[in-house]
Amino acid sequence: MTKLTAIRGFNDILPAESAKWRKVEHILMQVLDAYGFGQIRLPMVENTDLFARGVGEATDIVEKEMFGVVHGNQNTGADEDDKSFTLRPEGTAGCVRAVIEHNLTRGDTPKLWYMGAMFRYERPQKGRYRQFAQLGVESIGSPLPDADAELIAMTAMMWRRLGVFEHVSLELNTLGEAHERIAYKTALVEYLTAHFDGLDDDSQRRVSTNPLRVLDSKDEQTQAILLGAPKLSDFLGEESRLHFEQVQNYLHTLGIDFVINQKLVRGLDYYNKTVFEWVTDKLGSQATVCGGGRYDGLIGIIKGKPEQSEPAVGFAMGLERLMLLIEAVNPIADTTACDVFVVAGENVYMNAVLYANELRTHRPNLRVKMASATSLKSQMKKADKSGAGFTVIIGDDEVSSQTVSVKNMATGEQVSYAMMDFDFY
Repeated sequence: MTKLTAIRGFNDILPAESAKWRKVEHILMQVLDAYGFGQIRLPMVENTDLFARGVGEATDIVEKEMFGVVHGNQNTGADEDDKSFTLRPEGTAGCVRAVIEHNLTRGDTPKLWYMGAMFRYERPQKGRYRQFAQLGVESIGSPLPDADAELIAMTAMMWRRLGVFEHVSLELNTLGEAHERIAYKTALVEYLTAHFDGLDDDSQRRVSTNPLRVLDSKDEQTQAILLGAPKLSDFLGEESRLHFEQVQNYLHTLGIDFVINQKLVRGLDYYNKTVFEWVTDKLGSQATVCGGGRYDGLIGIIKGKPEQSEPAVGFAMGLERLMLLIEAVNPIADTTACDVFVVAGENVYMNAVLYANELRTHRPNLRVKMASATSLKSQMKKADKSGAGFTVIIGDDEVSSQTVSVKNMATGEQVSYAMMDFDFY
């Protein structure tokens, strides 16, 4: 019989690692709370049209990476209208859909975050999987540059709290408004067409579908050709320039260093004005740890009214890649499986169960573990392996005297305490 294993690109996170994940997630959530952002929990499955409309049909996500699309009858997951569903490849479109559906912008400027699994059908590699965890943050309703700067400042605080700030750098750019990008695209396509034969295959395809993504090509020959290409900054109007300058002023005030990368475009159609990425060179080739930007047109696009612009800005970070960076530059110390291990003789084991329950009740911050009611010697072996700081030992004598023996596992010292005294730790 064939051995059943996880599907390639879908990974288990075992207890020793999940403890580190929880610590990182806790730090991220502390920062989000400090900035007054609220959690929204989104479905993992959405209508395929949401991503085709919101993410963009010419993007890599929609063209090549949509995962779990289903059609047909009830057995394959389509509803009575024969709709097509997709496992979410990113979170922004679903979050905007929820904001519209529940009218969250009525009299408010919602600041939201979500965390969970995303799915993309692509070749798995280190730090990039078919199911991956992502934190997404969206600030909706403000057109002002302070909203852009606030999110960048939030990410900077996250890096500081996680101990990786010195190992990431911020790249910044502006994409201007739609009409400015159209004028720029026209000039760029004209230039790329004149140098078409020298471009790599992906870039040749993108010339007619998504020419801005050519700027992001990793091909050396394509990058050499781009040295002579028109620059988007030359096509920006006064309003776009001023917005970008004000974002930079906020960052200067906050002491956040950055470099302007005019080739930074991000991979999705919905961005305008500010775009940014935090990158690192600690994971081999330069890797993006977090990216985002402004997307004032997306709400109107998802509403089916693309002419209606409603301001929004957000970012997303892949947690697998973040965990790899933390492991490389500031490893999280292994956390013990428990703080206190309770062992007992078989004939008084029920007393130990009651004691452990009372200890958990009175000291809810402690992780208290027990082994099954085997021999005391067997239980002590499990206590030794558990990594617990203290082992509580309960035998006949302890039950008679209403005490417990507490062994400090680091020093070997053993002290008796009253059974209802829970302050030994």
